[in-house]
Amino acid sequence: MTGASDGKPDGKPDALLLDEMFSPRIADELALRGIDCRAVVSDPVLRAQSDLEILDSAVRGNRVLVTNNVPDFESLRRAREAAGGPVPGLIYTSDVTFPRTKAYLDRLVTALAAAAADRETAHCGGVLWLRPPKCALSPGRTSSGLEGRGSCGTH
Repeated sequence: MTGASDGKPDGKPDALLLDEMFSPRIADELALRGIDCRAVVSDPVLRAQSDLEILDSAVRGNRVLVTNNVPDFESLRRAREAAGGPVPGLIYTSDVTFPRTKAYLDRLVTALAAAAADRETAHCGGVLWLRPPKCALSPGRTSSGLEGRGSCGTH
């Protein structure tokens, strides 16, 4: 794995690249929290690129790629790793975990900011399944005590 989560000891949060399904407002909100974040939809060059080219852009930019497109990017990640090529850190989200309600933006930004600040993708071997912040969970649900963090690995 390469990219922003390669274990550098500089203490800086991971830099993020938001895939096309995410609003640039999320990148703006993360910037207000001190996270270096770019949104594909805000960049005309990135908007025109394929998933493979977006993956390569994340590697070149030393960024963790945040996507809801798990099937495509997981296939690309596995193929790239099998070929011995560079793979960026990946943060996967889902509409089940982050339903697109009024609370969506704040919940997603809070979870991404915590994951980036704690460099969680590196701790998870390059793939992080993002979970909502503990304070944003509905009654009766738990996040295993990992406030604002996710779970490691692929599902």
